[in-house]
Amino acid sequence: MTPYPPTAEQVREIDRAVEDLVRGEVAWAACGLAERRELIERVHAATAGQAEAWVRAAAAYKRLPEDSPLIGEEWITGPYPVLTSAGALASTIGALEAGRSPVDGFSVKSAPGGRVAVRVLPHSVWDQLLLSGFSAEVWMPPGVTEGTVRGRAGLGQRRPAETGGVGVVLGAGNITSIPVLDVLYELYANNRVVALKLNPVTDGLFDVFSHVLAPLIDLGAVRILTGGAGVGTYLVHHPKVGHVHMTGSAATHDAIVFGTGEEGAARKKAGKPLLDKPVTSELGGVSPTIVLPGDWSEADLRYQAEHIATQKLHNGGYNCVASQVVVVGSDWPQKDRFLAHVRRALSEAPARPAYYPGSDDRVEGAVGSYPGAERVGGGRVLIKGLDAADPGPALTCEYFAPVLAVLELPGDAGTFLEGAVRAANEEFAGTLGVNLIAHPRTIARLGSSLDEAIAELRYGTVALNAWTGVGYLTATATWGAFPGHALDDVQSGIGVVHNALLLDGPERTVVRGPFRPAPRSVLHGEPALSPKPPWFVSNRTAATTGRLLAGFAAAPRWSALPGIFASALRG
Repeated sequence: MTPYPPTAEQVREIDRAVEDLVRGEVAWAACGLAERRELIERVHAATAGQAEAWVRAAAAYKRLPEDSPLIGEEWITGPYPVLTSAGALASTIGALEAGRSPVDGFSVKSAPGGRVAVRVLPHSVWDQLLLSGFSAEVWMPPGVTEGTVRGRAGLGQRRPAETGGVGVVLGAGNITSIPVLDVLYELYANNRVVALKLNPVTDGLFDVFSHVLAPLIDLGAVRILTGGAGVGTYLVHHPKVGHVHMTGSAATHDAIVFGTGEEGAARKKAGKPLLDKPVTSELGGVSPTIVLPGDWSEADLRYQAEHIATQKLHNGGYNCVASQVVVVGSDWPQKDRFLAHVRRALSEAPARPAYYPGSDDRVEGAVGSYPGAERVGGGRVLIKGLDAADPGPALTCEYFAPVLAVLELPGDAGTFLEGAVRAANEEFAGTLGVNLIAHPRTIARLGSSLDEAIAELRYGTVALNAWTGVGYLTATATWGAFPGHALDDVQSGIGVVHNALLLDGPERTVVRGPFRPAPRSVLHGEPALSPKPPWFVSNRTAATTGRLLAGFAAAPRWSALPGIFASALRG
């Protein structure tokens, strides 16, 4: 379908914005590191000032009641990651100002396969207290040395006067921090001035984003535009635009890059894009959660079922990294009991409107593909008993809706893991994120073979006993597809974002979390003090905890910790 063309006034507005950015690039190039650090610090302050309005606007278009605990999602995925990213970027620029590497102060260790890994979480004492039990590492490709990592960190800020032209960011419509974080990455990592075109569902955030990005808008380095697909098409093809970054689906990417219909398919097959300029992207996919068989308690089964419900239902299921298929052991004696807990967790999670366009149609499409699909309440669908030899579209079609499928594979923990890794790499669409859940005794029994399995998984974020969304929320981690995709087979995208240390050429982020929450973790001798995480859809105090965490990110201080801990413990 060809988008409606922009109106004459919209064309004039786009042209003015791009001309402003052409001039703004000169101003951006003239900014030294000190001024760039001051600008990002002002963005941090503006975000703190707009946090309440930001969350209200997000909750309005997602149709969340004011008293819903799900408001916590909007705090934690809206202003909070922008605050932490702005703070981390300011530290990176400060290190470069002082002649140091941004990696100085971060530990670098060896990782499987001749890799080195930068430990990015925990880094500060605040991380150790607020995210106790969670860790994250950024793995570099095989053969990259620690010296290279330290020497190349900084990307575009190593030569700030060498700017990269005018770029376009096509903003996401689901997680409200994405457009702002993508703008900051284009500016600070790639040294490009940016035209941000909002997804129409987020137009209600125009004023908030304008205030948040005001320091950069005033300089001429950022412009924000609204409008539909016609505006986006005219903008990305503008002759003075040199680069495009988008967040969305692989189908949307292909429509923009190659065009639609038979002509678009023919261009893609011939490798002749309609949009003939560099494109980077974050595009989601079918994110699996691999549950390794083990001997779990009833409390373990219940908690990890809630964990999976969160991986599926956070933000209503409208996340690029929402888990779509749970891979379990067909020979696991506790399989049926675990799946009963998963069904209950899906059905008991707070109800919410299907706010994202096309959701109901995608749900009906999933139900139509699987006659045995079960509606478990609130518009959610559970599909059990996928045929491993012919699993159908659940492994290859990103539903972007509250649909969860179950794939069973045989074997003990070791054999099952081998089969699950092979399936994740070869049969699932996309490479953005994969989750693994394993009992500590199973982890110990598998030993180095589990680390090797993590290295073998071709995903941009791999999470063990944590949701890959924790990687999204970690400012110094990287976020994006596994490297190596091309325009004509884009999978989950090309390039990374976030990456506040500005590491050059990272491969993936690996996140680890506690198998059990506190206080059970303490009783079992696990070094984790975290209660139920505030991003869990079953967390009763998520709204309060999310607000307090955003306030802390705006102004870290000891006096704020008791309130955060008290709210978290009540969750």
